[in-house]
Amino acid sequence: MKGNKASILTAAERCKNILASNWQGRLNTIKADAKGSKADIYSSKVNYMVKRGKPYIWVPENDLHNVVRFAEESLREMILSEQKAISEFSYSVSGILSSSGPSCPLRSENLQELLDGGEQHVIYKFNLSSCMFIDGNGGTHEVNLENIEASKADILSPFSANLIDGINQSEVRRRALLLFCIVYKNANAKDAYVLSIDRKGFEVLGKVPSPPMKDGFGEYQWKEFRFTFREEARSVEAFCSQLVEMEEEALKNVSSYSGLGS
Repeated sequence: MKGNKASILTAAERCKNILASNWQGRLNTIKADAKGSKADIYSSKVNYMVKRGKPYIWVPENDLHNVVRFAEESLREMILSEQKAISEFSYSVSGILSSSGPSCPLRSENLQELLDGGEQHVIYKFNLSSCMFIDGNGGTHEVNLENIEASKADILSPFSANLIDGINQSEVRRRALLLFCIVYKNANAKDAYVLSIDRKGFEVLGKVPSPPMKDGFGEYQWKEFRFTFREEARSVEAFCSQLVEMEEEALKNVSSYSGLGS
């Protein structure tokens, strides 16, 4: 592992990855009257895809949002591309993806419903006017739109939700996360989950002892830890391979500490 500023994604890159790795969001439109009132806000859940960095939103035809039409062929091509990639994944990648729970289906499966379903939709391109990144502590950070435009979505984005869920659903890999906290961060975590992944590494949310109180006793608190790969993962295969290497390295180090490896 390595740790420096260049190994951490910018806020713009993280925003682009969040946008590209999902397929559903909440659309809010504001109806302004002649007096400039913005009290009438309509909100609904919509599906979307990202094409060349731009979100395209599918809205049911009878919904109340005002939208513009766009062709569905790009969506079909993207779904076929992801399905082809899935069929060619190695056993190690498929193993993680298959561990993902039923509540987290593949993005292509969710978007396929837009093509197969009987409901009519109107499609329009969503032009960003502002962007705000919300960190794990609830802090907000305004992101420059020029940086958003210049950044590219991570190559892991189409499968990141399933990789994260697959890791978190696996008891073996969850135990490995605890070892990561111990070996690489010197933190005695009681529990841990993967929070996000990208080509440079991943974030883990660990349950660690909080500072002791005046009475000498302490409780537990959730804390984020960043783990950085030795080299960027340029594919899903590379990400899973480096994750396995870290698991093996952490286990070897713990065995060495305890004398089990001697």
